[in-house]
Amino acid sequence: MEDADGAGEPGRRRQFGCASFNQDSTSLALGTRSGYQLFSLTSVEKLDCIHESANTPDVYIMERLFSSSLVVVVSAAMPQRMNIYHFKKGTEICNYSYPSSILSVKLNRQRLVVFLEESIYVHNIKDMKLLKTLLDTPSNPSGLCALSTNQSSSYLAYPGSVTSGDIVVHDTNSLSTVATIPAHDSPLAALAFNASATKLASASVKGTVIRVFSVPEGERLFEFRRGMKRYVNISSLSFSSDAQFLCASSNTETVHIFKLEQLGPSAEDEAATWTAYMGKMFSAASSYLPAPVSGMMSQDRAFATVHLLSSGQRNVCTLVTIQGLLRLLVATADGQLFIYNMDPQDGGECQLAYKHRLVGVDDETHSGEMKSEGGQLTQETHSSPSYAETAALPASGHATATLTGYSEDGGAKQGDVIPEHEFAVGPVCLDDENEFPPIRSCRSGTGDGQG
Repeated sequence: MEDADGAGEPGRRRQFGCASFNQDSTSLALGTRSGYQLFSLTSVEKLDCIHESANTPDVYIMERLFSSSLVVVVSAAMPQRMNIYHFKKGTEICNYSYPSSILSVKLNRQRLVVFLEESIYVHNIKDMKLLKTLLDTPSNPSGLCALSTNQSSSYLAYPGSVTSGDIVVHDTNSLSTVATIPAHDSPLAALAFNASATKLASASVKGTVIRVFSVPEGERLFEFRRGMKRYVNISSLSFSSDAQFLCASSNTETVHIFKLEQLGPSAEDEAATWTAYMGKMFSAASSYLPAPVSGMMSQDRAFATVHLLSSGQRNVCTLVTIQGLLRLLVATADGQLFIYNMDPQDGGECQLAYKHRLVGVDDETHSGEMKSEGGQLTQETHSSPSYAETAALPASGHATATLTGYSEDGGAKQGDVIPEHEFAVGPVCLDDENEFPPIRSCRSGTGDGQG
């Protein structure tokens, strides 16, 4: 999920840091001026701080791998270096340096992918071996991308053009491009896979239309209209775990939730309502109308909406079941988390269930206190020991890199070397359940949010 304060802009991120939900939305990672924090999302009223570190300032990328203890951190102080930690042990697993600033990092059970402005690095997550480098990709200054998270496939989506909304879908298991989807006329602004990697949602910089495509075929399945009156900056797209709903947030005060359903399951149902009848008539007439007009008539409006208390700031949203109910979560760039109740049957305006303040106005997260609507939540400060203070990793090896050319198959060209890296001697035991817990089935309120 995209960060909450403008991907690809380390200078701006120093003000608010970043916010990202993990792959199954059971935890929230927050980057701040003073470090980073992890919060469990298994309760609406209580927000537990799983881990807090003040060792790394100005964190602008913070990603957690599911409910494991593996986290990826990038700081504005060293924007070319990615650090991977086992936060529960307080140890550094490895770090990699790249030729230019890191704009985004995505990870799943098979791969870790690093985005620079004009290149992409695909690593095997179990040993961090560089498998492939995609060079001279279209300029992507925001680091926009999406990586699927299910076990059987590992698809990567990223912009295929700087002038139009083409999406490149790359299979990071076979290390080959499987599709290029002409999704929009304008450049892309947001991308998201569903949990099973069968659907891909996209929005352009205009922000008026959201489309959903099949993966890997690239067939258009759904088209939703967010609005017609004004262009907006869509900052976040996210599917519910069952892919029945898709939420979209932007720099406006409204978050839209769309329902992914095929209308008109039977002739009797279609004739039951006036709206269904009109929909049928529009569908029949669309073949006689110009493509832009017929496209507008086939688009569905939001099933449910949320009106935030403020607008004009970036945020990230997700749909997740907490304590048996479907909730919409919105983390804002000023350090707040809003939790809304959503009615999956009737939709409509979602009701605010709880509001948590994650950081203060001055970003003083070291105070160990979080304020929330309904009272105060007290958390302890858990500062991880430094890499030198822990005995969990033996002496490390180090390689220096000064060249930046890489071959398409991931191997170094003659005279070139892989990115600068420092790694633990011996294997990274990601198959050990204590180190790298297996994916749990999606059940309501069962995740403990800890590795």
